[in-house]
Amino acid sequence: MSGKAPAIGPDADREVLLQAARDLRLRQQVPEALALLAQLQARHPRFSRLYQERGHCHVIQRDAAAAVEALQAAVRLNPTLPASWDMLQQLYRLLGDPARAAGAAQQLAMLRRLPPAVVAANSLYADGDLAEAEAVLGGYLQHHGDNAGAQRLLARIHLDRHELEKAEARLEALLAQAPDYHEARLDYAMVLLQQQKHQKARQQAERLLRHDPAHRDYLKQYAAACIGLGDHEPVIDLYGRLLADGCRSQGEAADLRLWRGNALKAVGRRDEAVADYRASLAARPGHGVAWFSLANLKTYRFTDEDIANLRAAAAQPEVQEMDLVYLNYALGKALEDRGDYESSWRCYEKGAALRRTASRYRPDIAAACALRLKQVFTAEVFAERRGWGAPDPAPIFILGLPRSGSTLVEQILASHTEVEGTQELTEIDRYAAELCGRDPDCRLPQTPEALLDLTADQARALGIRFLAETAVYRRLGRPYFIDKMPNNFWHIGLIHLILPQAKIIDVRREPMACGFSNLKQLFGADNQEFTYAASDMARHYRTYLDLMRHWDEVLPGRVLRVNYEDVVVDLESAVRRMLDHCGLAFEPGCLSFHETQRSVRTPSSEQVRQPLGRSGLVQWENYAPWLAPLRDELGDALTTYRA
Repeated sequence: MSGKAPAIGPDADREVLLQAARDLRLRQQVPEALALLAQLQARHPRFSRLYQERGHCHVIQRDAAAAVEALQAAVRLNPTLPASWDMLQQLYRLLGDPARAAGAAQQLAMLRRLPPAVVAANSLYADGDLAEAEAVLGGYLQHHGDNAGAQRLLARIHLDRHELEKAEARLEALLAQAPDYHEARLDYAMVLLQQQKHQKARQQAERLLRHDPAHRDYLKQYAAACIGLGDHEPVIDLYGRLLADGCRSQGEAADLRLWRGNALKAVGRRDEAVADYRASLAARPGHGVAWFSLANLKTYRFTDEDIANLRAAAAQPEVQEMDLVYLNYALGKALEDRGDYESSWRCYEKGAALRRTASRYRPDIAAACALRLKQVFTAEVFAERRGWGAPDPAPIFILGLPRSGSTLVEQILASHTEVEGTQELTEIDRYAAELCGRDPDCRLPQTPEALLDLTADQARALGIRFLAETAVYRRLGRPYFIDKMPNNFWHIGLIHLILPQAKIIDVRREPMACGFSNLKQLFGADNQEFTYAASDMARHYRTYLDLMRHWDEVLPGRVLRVNYEDVVVDLESAVRRMLDHCGLAFEPGCLSFHETQRSVRTPSSEQVRQPLGRSGLVQWENYAPWLAPLRDELGDALTTYRA
């Protein structure tokens, strides 16, 4: 025996290494096998079968307690390991624990009743081997296509790959076959929610709750759908009830406090939101998203103790990558408020770099999409289709780039007695994806020329569909409503074809201020991944300008451009201009927009509840020494953005 485990190379395959550890065990080289498994765990801490193998090793060493600990870790990660349950059953009996032995025996019996292929696929899925699990299921379903468990697992694989349309279709077919398969219905509600189909998701959650009104997972799914629909007040009480009923773990308590805090923030109950974020941190001190949520209030100021705790959490060796991202953005905001701009920038930069490693955004794809849209949507195309679409003037689209002042403009217009603010609606983007496909990297229209195949009747039907599907977000009965999805600037051609009487407002911000504000903001959406590098941000800004110039050329006067700086400098003139564009009479309430009570879900929610200030115009100048790459890449956009 060598006494040493072989070193793991950076590209070593985990299955090869697991087999190497197994071979060492079979040769009775147990210490070497355990050392190799320890190295494997450092690289792949959620690989269930390494813990199962460790259990085998400890059984050989006659260390029952260590074997049980290893096997329990294995089945926590992967409940479909028959060998682990079998060994646990025997070990529990050996240790004089008949109750646990019976539980393990029950799990083993359940697995043995299932088709071996389904058990194997579940085990592969639990360890993240999606392709292998899919291959096993594909072969099995060719001969047993009616197996509901296999169908559900295949849908979950689609979900994990973000193939949401495939997952939805498979689960829909499965539930038609097995309507009482509640676990599959919960998955279906989750898939709908991830596609922003909030009303349908809520309907599925309501159906589940009719079956089991106290089921905590069903209640959480219902609450998430309500939030998507803008119903925050009842969710606050629902989360409160779940907390009062007792949580299954500190982790659940941390999540519920976080979610309740987010709902409180959306309705403007800031102090209560802070209290819940604090309670979330009390339950899970390194909870990165709770720290970030405090920072994302924009008005919260971190104490010295907070900053020390943030740094300590970020320095923990076991900190998860996403927690580290959240902690760096929160620490960046904390240090910015202290005037330590260089340290603040380094934190923002580190958080963004971590996010960019997982990003699929490619600026060349975005630029190519803009070029295709310009080639497809000519003035002649619009002239030939004049009069198409649903003639309803109700929608007001506010679009542009994130962090450009669109939430401010929405709040101003929503302060008018004839206008209702909703949220960033996803319907238009979904229609574009249905008709044109979606680029997998930037999630932009893949074949925009497909829109030219629409007939007049289809364009009208799509406009009517938009009005019907967005009706659920309209609660006040006002004649006009706002869709404030910034990325709709890509879809102005589609909007004009299906809703020719809708109003469109492009909110634009000075490029350095806009770029900096985006670079320091952590977004939750995949379609904002251009904000994690200065070069990507600058190129995206230039692409946005280029496409907006095209819309102005082929649809002259269709889009009102509102410069954020003009709103700040002369609010009343800007308000009158916007209202005039929308065909609305001037109302003084639009000038006191910060007093309007409504739910706001964007990062600017607290800022638009305060009187207008000018600090946002020059904030970026504090970071000028580190923004040279942004400035250089923006080029002439620095001067032409107002042209």
